[in-house]
Amino acid sequence: MGPELLCVRQGFCIPVQEMVAVRLGAPSDAKGDLSTAGDENRFTVFFIQREKEERWSLGSLEFAAPPGSELAVRWVAALESWISHHGVTRPKSLLVFINPVGGRKKAVEIYRGQVASLFALVGIHAQVIETSRANEAREYILHQDIYSFDGLVSVGGDGTFNEVMHALIERTQRKAGVSEEDMDAELLSPHLRIGIIPAGSTDCVCFATVGINDPVTSALHIIIGDSQPLDVCSIRHNGKLLRYSVSLVGYGFYGDVVSASEKHRWMGPVRYTYAGAKAVLSNRSYEGTVEFQAARLEEANPRDQTRCRSGCLICSESSKSLLAGSEEEKLSELEGCSDGEWQRVRGRFLAVNVTSMSSACPKSPEGLSPCAHLADGTTDLILVRECSVLSFLRHLTRHTNGSDQFDLPFVSVHRVRAVRFTASKAEDCEDREMPAQARKGLCTGTCRGEPLRSCWTCDGEILDHVDISIRVHRRLIHLFARGIERADCTPWEPPRGTNG
Repeated sequence: MGPELLCVRQGFCIPVQEMVAVRLGAPSDAKGDLSTAGDENRFTVFFIQREKEERWSLGSLEFAAPPGSELAVRWVAALESWISHHGVTRPKSLLVFINPVGGRKKAVEIYRGQVASLFALVGIHAQVIETSRANEAREYILHQDIYSFDGLVSVGGDGTFNEVMHALIERTQRKAGVSEEDMDAELLSPHLRIGIIPAGSTDCVCFATVGINDPVTSALHIIIGDSQPLDVCSIRHNGKLLRYSVSLVGYGFYGDVVSASEKHRWMGPVRYTYAGAKAVLSNRSYEGTVEFQAARLEEANPRDQTRCRSGCLICSESSKSLLAGSEEEKLSELEGCSDGEWQRVRGRFLAVNVTSMSSACPKSPEGLSPCAHLADGTTDLILVRECSVLSFLRHLTRHTNGSDQFDLPFVSVHRVRAVRFTASKAEDCEDREMPAQARKGLCTGTCRGEPLRSCWTCDGEILDHVDISIRVHRRLIHLFARGIERADCTPWEPPRGTNG
């Protein structure tokens, strides 16, 4: 600032890219009203203020100019021009979908109380739709004008985000004349970004791409126009598209948990804890065959301790390869694949998990695969073979305490580009049925009489088929996010006496 302007500490610097807004007058009162007083001798800069654990808040610094100098007005005009010049990716209009009954049933309260005023501060026009039934957001995206907006925003849980994502991908392919039913088709990436305001039970996608499930943090990422590409998996049965996934596709344990929790929705979020405990004690395993195409050996692997962070070099190198013309692999090619040979594993599994991101959440800060990458064109396949209840509990506990959950003899993990799963038929299970004493859990019966098959859960939704194929579509969608910033970033502390 110029020498005529007063600042509480000389030399304090705010990057223009992280200035949220600049307004004439003093900051608001302590009650959180973001309007300004209109004093033409003062102006306030609102900016990104970093807190602990990836949390962002709205900081503010007030500057004063000599009375009658018009410096404040000139500085406001100059800063607004700089923000506009450096903020070409910032949205000016958003289509916001709020699911009032999803997750914690606080989506409307969260948006109105924490997000709407931030959008108003920066002048974002937000058209808000509170959905009243399932698939309402999907139908709107498919049939109404969405291209006059700069992005879509999901206010709810992972289910709400998935509805918006599926509809946007489908709308994009329809417009381009690409058939989603063609398993060899190269899907086109939508040019609209998706923002997530977390208001669900776990908010896994938000947690893994921003680092925290905090509505204000997510709103600020949207405001400054961050863009994070994201791999998307397509899941098919006999070639027919079933769903898309960005986080977990799970068979066995997680399929059983989600299936059982659906019967106890009246319990609220605690139903997942109840269903999880029941599934652990039952200790059911299921026989099947897993085929997968491993990624190239020179690429990162799931146990190399390389975390996907903002500006990830592994994802950047993947992007360069994509731009250079590398082709997606076809599931029908069993041999001669440039990315590695197809491998086959057959056995009894407590869990078969496929995750395109860490799938971290507040209860599991490291996630199912801590070193998974968001946009490198791969997904991590985790196989948990049959073991005792206590051994499986040991594996699950390691998801929460930071220990290596893969460093166990019954667990294997692979970085892959495609997966196929085939459940064993009933006669196969009968031929290989294990002795009753080897099949007992802490509160289960023997193998005989138990279900021979589990079910798949795809980002929290149950799939109708067991035999499926999975293919990774590299960087198919973009979020208003930047990835998790490095853990060694120190939180910014405002100068004493500021309004920040």
